[in-house]
Amino acid sequence: MDPRHERLLEILKRESYVPGRVKLASGRESDFYIDVRKSAFLPEAASLIGEVLYDRVEPHALNAVGGMAVGAIPLVDAVLHASMRRENPVQGFFVRKAAKGHGMQKRIEGRFAKGYRVAILEDVVTTGDSSLGAAESVEAEGGTVALVLALVDRLEGGREAITARGYPFEAVFTRRDFV
Repeated sequence: MDPRHERLLEILKRESYVPGRVKLASGRESDFYIDVRKSAFLPEAASLIGEVLYDRVEPHALNAVGGMAVGAIPLVDAVLHASMRRENPVQGFFVRKAAKGHGMQKRIEGRFAKGYRVAILEDVVTTGDSSLGAAESVEAEGGTVALVLALVDRLEGGREAITARGYPFEAVFTRRDFV
């Protein structure tokens, strides 16, 4: 693990890892919670998240990175900033749980267009349902999902569900790094 990964993991363990029983968004119960937002809004962690995730998406020749609101938004922002410091900047978007009932009535907001090749970013993957929902929205609008990238994989079937649908999957960290 390089120093950036080590430092990011140290921050995530200190700021985002919460031991104890909790009900997850998937409906499952767990003996720990990882609230990446607690870290993602710290300047040092945001910078590290951007660098670490951009290193993973850059080889895929993408037009944009995005993911489900709310969890992916700080990750997308961090990657956009990191990409500007490199030679291949990417654009960003987020996917709403449902299309707005007013305005343009869009489900995908931000910088996305038909034909885009994208990575779906996820803070923490459990079942993979959130990532799959974002991927389905992208494909419904004419985009291609080149990668699903999680900051943390809880190792509870998400990877398997995502790859079973034909999407490449990577995770920076797994539950083993925390417990």
